[in-house]
Amino acid sequence: MTITERHQVILHKLKEFGKVSILELSDEMEVSGVTIRKDLKLLEDKHLLYRTHGGASINNPYAMERTIHEKSGINADIKHKIAKAALSLLAGHDSIIIGSGTTVFEFARCLEPEEHLTVITPAVKVTLELSNRQNIDVLQLGGMIRPNSSSVAGAMAERILDDISCGVLFLGVDGIDLDFGFSITNIAEATLNQKMIESAQKVVVLTDSSKFDKRGLGKVCNFDQVQYVVTDSGISKKTLDALEDRSVHVIIAE
Repeated sequence: MTITERHQVILHKLKEFGKVSILELSDEMEVSGVTIRKDLKLLEDKHLLYRTHGGASINNPYAMERTIHEKSGINADIKHKIAKAALSLLAGHDSIIIGSGTTVFEFARCLEPEEHLTVITPAVKVTLELSNRQNIDVLQLGGMIRPNSSSVAGAMAERILDDISCGVLFLGVDGIDLDFGFSITNIAEATLNQKMIESAQKVVVLTDSSKFDKRGLGKVCNFDQVQYVVTDSGISKKTLDALEDRSVHVIIAE
């Protein structure tokens, strides 16, 4: 098989399936993985695909950093449904962490606890939303505020988390990739999210389905550190099955 024929096969499979695997292409075309990697590099140079870990995708797998104001209007109705569905995971807990991001902010807006609840958060918008809410005490993590996310990050916030243990972390992400794990676009906030995970007994990721098969710059955690993902019906069966195979329970908001 010539290089042109290989490229035709790769592009045909990308058009049909949206992504390809180096291992599968190597087996099918009976060439080495090195050869396939060179083919993918050439095709990427021509802007015909995006290389990923172990293969390639027709869609850009890398999440771009947007301001919280830009993100607030994206999939707003879906985010509200996800937030409402996540409320069921509050039962039995009197302390939670709410991370930064528009979906978890929507979750904060939906909070109306009948019993006392302590909310720890790095997100200034969450603090402002909840600071006068009945039955809620807010612990705002300290540090420099990032304008893009209206949230703090850095060593000061991380030191506070060293002395905290709580029930549930409600976490927002920018990307969920089956090879890379959960990620966001900012390294400093990724480190803070890792500390928040260490402080919580249970981790719940709130995300709309547009974040699947995406990667942010900073990895937050692997699948074995997350107990729940709350998302919408746009999740593919392949991704749903893969998450549940990794013991992540998926709740689909209706």
